Amino acid sequence: MNEVGKIYHRPWGTYQTLAMESGFQIKILTVAPGGKLSLQLHHQRAEHWVIVKGAPTITIGELEKTYAVNSAVYIPLKARHRIQNLTNDICQLVEVQVGEYLGEDDIERFEDVYGRVCVYAP
Repeated sequence: MNEVGKIYHRPWGTYQTLAMESGFQIKILTVAPGGKLSLQLHHQRAEHWVIVKGAPTITIGELEKTYAVNSAVYIPLKARHRIQNLTNDICQLVEVQVGEYLGEDDIERFEDVYGRVCVYAP
């Protein structure tokens, strides 16, 4: 599991875990200009995002939409999803993960512009 308060760097930006409890985890995601997370899904958790800065373009299933500050987005269990920042400013989201297992290895990637692969093994 992630350490609370530690900032983790990824090719697309950073994330910081704010709280971890049994059944949920809260993070801040900062997506750099041009940053793009993997097209992915989670088998054991759903996610709730609130946009607090910027205008990220979010894909859920076949729907792709740009969201404004104060928008809330729900990512159901096993839904393919992605965040990308097509702007010149950072985007920040508060992410609440809900599920019995919240490990970083609960990611099945389908596309990743940074060459990362992940084979999910339950």
